[in-house]
Amino acid sequence: METTKTEKEFDSVKMMRDVRDKISSETQNMTFEEFKAYVKQKLAENKTKLVGQ
Repeated sequence: METTKTEKEFDSVKMMRDVRDKISSETQNMTFEEFKAYVKQKLAENKTKLVGQ
């Protein structure tokens, strides 16, 4: 049986890995306080609230 591979228009797994790698490289040497400030800044930039707030 031969399988065919279709090309995806959007690869959500690749996107998630790319985003995770970008965040990891930006925050790798931060202290916990610096990381909290980073998250707060990113949420403010995107006008996003934390879950439950």
